[in-house]
Amino acid sequence: MLTRLIPSSQEALPVIGLGTWQTFDVADETPPPRLVQTLKTLQAAGATVIDSSPMYGRAEEVVGAITTRLPDPNAFFYATKVWTQGQEAGRRQMQDSLRKLGRQQVDLMQIHNLLDWQTHLPLLRAWKASGKVRYLGITHYTDSRHEELERVLRRESFDFVQFNYSILDRHAEQRLLPAAADLGVATLINRPFTEGSLLAHVRSKALPPWATELGITSWASYFLKFIISHPAVTCVIPGTSSPEHLTDNLAAATGPLPDTALREKMAAFVRNL
Repeated sequence: MLTRLIPSSQEALPVIGLGTWQTFDVADETPPPRLVQTLKTLQAAGATVIDSSPMYGRAEEVVGAITTRLPDPNAFFYATKVWTQGQEAGRRQMQDSLRKLGRQQVDLMQIHNLLDWQTHLPLLRAWKASGKVRYLGITHYTDSRHEELERVLRRESFDFVQFNYSILDRHAEQRLLPAAADLGVATLINRPFTEGSLLAHVRSKALPPWATELGITSWASYFLKFIISHPAVTCVIPGTSSPEHLTDNLAAATGPLPDTALREKMAAFVRNL
């Protein structure tokens, strides 16, 4: 599986991970078998990143309930967020996240959607210094906040930035992706299918014949391979509760990547459908 280096540490990270928004927010006391199999599939493929948030309902708790029962829970890269206002509220929320995930340490703690980021950042730095977190990040999910994300990255020191980017939503290419590359900040990409609208757009449509040159056999792999072919992308985190869909997603991390000309051909093909 293709990996990219986290600039601040040179640690290798698989380029496809797993988002848990909605998909892991289930009320079942015992995690559904499909979710258990999804995380087993992720682990078996050598992928590691699981991204969650207190905003995602019971997702953190469900992830923790599953991973603590898998053979090597430490093999995953756990990313979650602080999503509240005020330092003490943030402290309590982050402590609660570690408890739900069943972790003494979380790999990546992110400030969710820029919420009260100036207040949370000193505490995140203290947690990193004490070893409770390994990396610090900040996130948003809309084009309209990319400019602010860039300003924050240029003002403060972060290991990761998370934002939206897809084959038909390329606003991040204008400044945010170049800024992350220039500043040595790893990137997590959310909304790679634009909340599912991309997959709806191509439903019942055939892949272009030349997609086989890239080892592409599904539209999910097509969209994800476009994203990870951008050199400033570290990891993309499509959400799914399906082992089968996850297998399709993970396929994007194998085989050749498109060059600049082929990337434009891929995007043009989708636009013209």
